[in-house]
This record gives sequence, C-alpha cells and structure tokens, in this order.
Amino acid sequence: MSDAFERAIAAIDALNAQDPRQDPYEAGQPYEAAYSQRMTRRLEALEPAASEALRLAARAQHVARWRIPRTDYPMDRAGYKRWRTDLATMHAQTTGEIMRDAGYGDEAIGRVQSLLKKKNLKTDPECQVLEDAICLVFLESYFADFAAQHDEEKLIRILQRTWAKMSERGHEAALKLPLSAEIGRLLKKALSAG
Repeated sequence: MSDAFERAIAAIDALNAQDPRQDPYEAGQPYEAAYSQRMTRRLEALEPAASEALRLAARAQHVARWRIPRTDYPMDRAGYKRWRTDLATMHAQTTGEIMRDAGYGDEAIGRVQSLLKKKNLKTDPECQVLEDAICLVFLESYFADFAAQHDEEKLIRILQRTWAKMSERGHEAALKLPLSAEIGRLLKKALSAG
C-alpha cells in the first residue's frame, strides 16, 4: 500500500477514535473505531487482494457516524432512508477530505466516494464486495442485539433484505458465520420464507 494510504488510514482511525460512544463488545474501544476494524478484517477475509480504494472504503464505511444521530430523524421508514442518505453523503465528503490531505488526487477520491455511496451496487464488483462485508459484519457482530429489540416478523424482513443485497460469495460466507442457534433459526426461516 502507498504512503498516502497509510496516512489516510491513520486519519480515519484517529477520527473514529473520537467517537464518544463505547463499543459494547470491546471494552475501552470507541464504537466506530471497533466497527472499522471489523470491516477491515471482514474485507481481508473476503478479498485478500483488495485495492486501496476498496480498503479505504471499508475502513471509512462509518467514519464519524456519531455526528449524525438516528434520533435526529423521524423514527419511520422515510426518516431512516433520509438518515442513511445523509450519512453516505457525510462519509463520502469526510473521506474525500481525509484522502486529499493524505495526498490522493480527484480520481482516487471519486472512486472511494462512489464505493461509499454504493453506486452501481450490482454491477460494480468492488462495491458488491464492500456490501457483502457490511452485511457480514452486521450479521456476525450486531444482529443479535438488534434482534433483542424487535419482533420476529421485522427481523425476518431485515434478514431477507440483507440477504438480497449480498452476492453468492457473501451468502456462502454468511452461512459459515458462528451465529447463535436463535439467529441461525431466524436466518433459516427468513430464507425459506423468501
């Protein structure tokens, strides 16, 4: 990886270390710092030869996410979608600034921003790998807590939507995750109902 890459990763990590929220699974870790590490590990497992752009997008997937809280939006589907759109814009802009400061040019910045905004999801292989990593990290590390807060019908819908975003390679990786028996049951039910 280039010197610019190392500088950009260090800047992303430094920013995510400012997250005032603590990760519930890794004591003493800021929430988004831990998330970005999970994304990096998952991407490396899926695509060991990933490009710099893809590695940067994975690390910056939630960069400074605490700056736009979900509670600032209506707690309905439209509010959720608007929140996600605003987050993607902020992540892309913040990452672009970090990359420019690290020495990247417009083309490289545009590529990472395109990945973060999930443009051409089903036709861009790198974007699909990123989406697979996002879904796998969600299923492996965050879905159990999410499941404890919602009814089974909603969980089935979320699992079906998550599955639909993933490639066959992502599906294969998901079926190998060390999920709890209850989460495994919900996933099986979601897939059979879908």
